[in-house]
Amino acid sequence: MTDKIKVIISDDQHTVKIPSGVRLLVRRCCNAVLRLEQFKGSAEISVRFVDNEIIRELNNTYRGIDSDTDVLSFPLGENGEYDVNPDTGAYLLGDIVISVQKAIEQATEFGHSLDREMAFLTVHSMLHLLGYDHVQGGLEAVRMREKEEKVLTQLGLKRNESYYMDGE
Repeated sequence: MTDKIKVIISDDQHTVKIPSGVRLLVRRCCNAVLRLEQFKGSAEISVRFVDNEIIRELNNTYRGIDSDTDVLSFPLGENGEYDVNPDTGAYLLGDIVISVQKAIEQATEFGHSLDREMAFLTVHSMLHLLGYDHVQGGLEAVRMREKEEKVLTQLGLKRNESYYMDGE
C-alpha cells in the first residue's frame, strides 16, 4: 500500500475555467495508479494545466515536435529508481502537463465527459512516469491500455465504445 501521495497542481492557462472537482479527480487518478502498481513509499507528482500554445512550445522544445498535444509526461525516475525529496523522503515521480484546451476538444470529439478525458490523460501520464511506454506499440501498448481502462473503471469512468490510440 502506498504511503503519502502529494499531487501539486498548478493552473498555468487562462483559456478555460477548470471545472470544480477536476483537481480532486486528478489526485484520485494519481492515487489509483499507484495503488494498482502497488507502489511502495511516499510519492510526489506535479500536474500542470496549460493551453494549446504552451503545450505546443513544450512539445517542440522537449520532443522536437512542433504541434500541440494533449498531455506530456516528464518522468524523473528510470528503471524504478527515483530522486527523493530530502525534506519529506518522498519519491519524485515527475511532471504531468495537460492541455485543458485539447482535453475539451477531445472529450467533444470522442463523445465523453471532460472528467473522463482529464482522468484518462492523468492515468496515461502516470503510467509513463512509472516507466510504461506505448510508442513502440505491441504488447507494451496493450498492457498500458488495459491498466488505463482498469483504473478508469475503478473510478467509475469506463470508456464508451469508441476510443483511439494517439500516436504520441
